[in-house]
Amino acid sequence: MADKIHVLIADDHAIVRQGLRQILSETDDLVVAGEADDGVEALVLARQQQWDVFLLDISMPNRNGIDTLKQLKREFPRLPVLMLSMHAEDQYAVRAIQSGAAGYLTKQSAPEQLVTAIRQVATGKKYISPTLAEKLAGVVAGGERLPLEKLADRELEVLRLLAAGKTLTQIAEALNIAVATVSTYRARLLEKLQLGSTAELIRFGLEHGLAE
Repeated sequence: MADKIHVLIADDHAIVRQGLRQILSETDDLVVAGEADDGVEALVLARQQQWDVFLLDISMPNRNGIDTLKQLKREFPRLPVLMLSMHAEDQYAVRAIQSGAAGYLTKQSAPEQLVTAIRQVATGKKYISPTLAEKLAGVVAGGERLPLEKLADRELEVLRLLAAGKTLTQIAEALNIAVATVSTYRARLLEKLQLGSTAELIRFGLEHGLAE
């Protein structure tokens, strides 16, 4: 039998990790060799041993998936990282691929699609769905950017937390930044999205599926 593919699952929901572990346990070549419940723990585990594939959630406490992805690629440029998210492709997928991800799957994906994606990125290839390939082609061609694609990573994270009903103080605590800094990001969001109030930002975030 060929060597097994050792996978680390980083997701802050224990029930999601359990479900993913169950899916992978039904294969002969994939094994969940470790779990992390946030980005900080994921980075610690990455430095402790070698991994074949990282399965990384986008929305995690302490350090979100995009930030964790960028740090992983700085330290381990050859490590395949497959992003997994509750969010549809049009919210985070292009951003994730541009940040170094080997692929992007939504949590609504079929189990066999997840298994195929892990096997594919483990060989050094990318896993790109047809719809994501079309979006990436549009970015390369310099087409009109979608509203969310205009936002910096931190701005998108603040918008996601606003849509989830968090106050500015709670957002500051979650991101470990000052409340005044959150206010600055909020002002940038209002300007970039051409909206007039926090309530409109929240509505925009909800309409774009950013609240889990």
